[in-house]
Order: sequence, then structure tokens, then C-alpha cells
Amino acid sequence: MDPENDSPGQSGTLYIVATPIGNLEDMSPRATAILSRVSVIAAEDTRHSGRLLQYLGVRKPMVALHDHNERDKAGLVLDRLAASQDVALISDAGTPLISDPGYVLVREARARGFRVSPVPGACALVAALSAAGLPTDRFLFEGFLPSRQGARKAALERLSGESATLVFYESPHRIVETVREIERVMGGERELVLARELTKTFETFYAGPVGRVRESLEADPHGSRGEFVVMIHGASAEELTAGSVEVDRVLALLLTELPVKKAAKLAAELTGSSKNELYQRALELKAG
Repeated sequence: MDPENDSPGQSGTLYIVATPIGNLEDMSPRATAILSRVSVIAAEDTRHSGRLLQYLGVRKPMVALHDHNERDKAGLVLDRLAASQDVALISDAGTPLISDPGYVLVREARARGFRVSPVPGACALVAALSAAGLPTDRFLFEGFLPSRQGARKAALERLSGESATLVFYESPHRIVETVREIERVMGGERELVLARELTKTFETFYAGPVGRVRESLEADPHGSRGEFVVMIHGASAEELTAGSVEVDRVLALLLTELPVKKAAKLAAELTGSSKNELYQRALELKAG
């Protein structure tokens, strides 16, 4: 029995279909076949996806489903599923829901008991990691960092003590300033890899200590073009030990003048560490 063919009377299936992030030849035969047979395709941008469908020779009705209308449009897609129609969800590039719309729809479809089936394919963060030469046994995907400088700095400070490889996306007009901020927060020697324009003609990897990567990026006339995946080596054991010692020193000083709760709150603001974790550590220091 073909699990992708529903029996008459059953509700439809919502297929989460990955599309190419650059090279159109990365579209899988299965993904193309499913797009060819569903009743409707929910796309982040119908004009953008229309070009892909034209390349694939697929002619299907489309409905726009993006960040600004997902809650309103999800009901239309769910009605199709209830009427035993299969629907495909695609984003502009890569795997839907990975920093792309679809969460509201998928969650509601599952809540109503509809079948939701992934159709794997391209994903920028996985493609970048596979070729970066950084540890992949543990990684933390942060999506996009905050656009405001203060919030971005705070986010990087919070992540600076994380031992897993850090991965996030960045836009071309912010990439240089983001790398400069990484250097200011984590130092110029932390290993950094930038992947730009993955699978496209001008695919580029910048790799090395943060300071050297920044210099390469600033010297490259194309360095502020295209979409980026940013990958940072996790904090070393030495950095973690030094950070722990510094946190304890800050807490100990604050505890001489402040109650535990206020000391933990202020220490969190100063070090970027978790307030709850610092509260527990402050209790330990106070007790012993």
C-alpha cells in the first residue's frame, strides 16, 4: 500500500515540501511528484514559487501563506484537508518552518488530527554545517539575531558561554556589523565560519578566527551580498572555566551589598548569564 495515497473518505494530507535554496536541480523527484498531484500549494510568495513551479512543469492553484496572514489563511488550508484534498506547503527556499512560516498551520493541522508528512530536501543550516568543518554533534540554531544593536549584543553575550556550535541566519545588510559584534563580545580568536549564497554560482565560505574573517569580509566587494549562514565554534573548556570564575567573582561582590535575588538579577545583566541559574548559584555561595 502506498502511504502517500489516501483511501477514499479519508481527510487530506498536508505535505511539508522542501524546495531548493539556490540550485534548482536540488529539487527531489519525490517533491516534484507530490507538488504535481496535490490539490493546492500553500506558498510563502506565490510569484516567487510560481517561477519554481514553471521550471518543474507543475501547474497547480496556489494560496499565499506568509508571516502576515498565516492565522487567517490557515483555516482555508484546513478546510481543504477536511474535504479530503491533499495540500503542499512550501516556502521561498529550503525547508518550511525553519525560520519560515508554517508553524501555526502545522500545529493546528495536527491538533485536528490531519496527517502531516515531511518531504525532506534542502535546508540552509544543515547544508552549511555539513561543509563548515565545525563540531556538529551538538549545535544550537538561533534563527535570526535581533536587528537592533543593543538586543543583538545582549543575545551574543547570552550565547557566548554556550559549548555547542552556534548557528544563525543573517541578512546581507547586517552581516558586517554582526561579525564585528561577535568579535567584540567573543573575541577575535573564536572560530567563525560564514556560508554565503549556498548552492548558487557565487557560493563562498569564509572561515577562521573571527578577526580574520571580518577582515576578509570587509575586503570582499561581494561580502555584503546574498544570504548568510553564520556558524560559531562553541566556547572551549578554558573559556567556560574562566567564565564561571568571573561569574562567581561578580556574584560574591554583589552579595556583600545586596540580597540574593537582586544580586542575581544584576549579575545576569552584567554577565549575560541566566538569571535563574545565577540565583541558584548565589544561594550556593551564600550558604557556603
